[in-house]
Amino acid sequence: MVNKEVSQYPNSAAIYHPNKCCLSSIAVILLFPSCLVPALALDTHGLDCVIEPRMTVELSSPVPGVLDTILVERGDHVKKNQVLAKLRSGVEEANVSLVRTQAELTSEIFAAQARLDLSVRVHGRTSELYKDKMVPLSEADEAETKKTVAEFELKKAKEDKQIAHLELDRATELLKQRVLYSTVDGIVVKRYKSPGEHVDDQPVFKIAQVDPLNVEVIAPLSMYGSIRLGMEAEVQPEQAVGGKYSARVVIVDSLIDAASGTFGIRLALPNPQQKIPAGVRCDIKFK
Repeated sequence: MVNKEVSQYPNSAAIYHPNKCCLSSIAVILLFPSCLVPALALDTHGLDCVIEPRMTVELSSPVPGVLDTILVERGDHVKKNQVLAKLRSGVEEANVSLVRTQAELTSEIFAAQARLDLSVRVHGRTSELYKDKMVPLSEADEAETKKTVAEFELKKAKEDKQIAHLELDRATELLKQRVLYSTVDGIVVKRYKSPGEHVDDQPVFKIAQVDPLNVEVIAPLSMYGSIRLGMEAEVQPEQAVGGKYSARVVIVDSLIDAASGTFGIRLALPNPQQKIPAGVRCDIKFK
């Protein structure tokens, strides 16, 4: 009895099993290898994916305090090192002003220099008189000692000025800790605190970096080895967003999930104009 299902291949030398009314899979592979191409293309090139932020950061204050000013709101685009908020810092600002004034003072150095100049002149005259036996040795020793002390006093005045500059740097850094800066270029996703609230170790902002974006793909084990770093792919966000974009493979997981027989792939998707939103599903085709 001839299987009617294979009548669509009238010119093929079909192989029949005497006890089964089906075309042998071996015959299909040998006689019609081209029929496998569309299925393989679908399995290895058309995959679902998710577009996610490059990273998400929750910013908090390095020191406890009370929020004084909030400079950004949810949805605002921010740049790296941009000021986002400030804590009350009147004491720290006054301390910076005090230490800066101390660091700028030069009167101690001038006074020490004048005492040294005098000591040098006295020591020179005393030394000449001592050579002529006109002053005792004790007086010459005293002049030498005063000169040495004056040199150390000048050195100490200069060291004190250096320490004052270091204290200014320290006070300035303490003041900077009262300011919250963005650590990435991105978008403010959430603001947790308001002016007047106390901040300790709780986050104040959540910021998402959206350029570039991450495209996360879960691929079947059959694709392992065919996806390489640097490979390009075409990403098509879901219909509401639309468009087609080029991305590049940056991570190929070397750990296979045995339960599902899949592995992860991450691609970097440039988003300089930030037109592509994060958190949407997409389709991806590897070139």
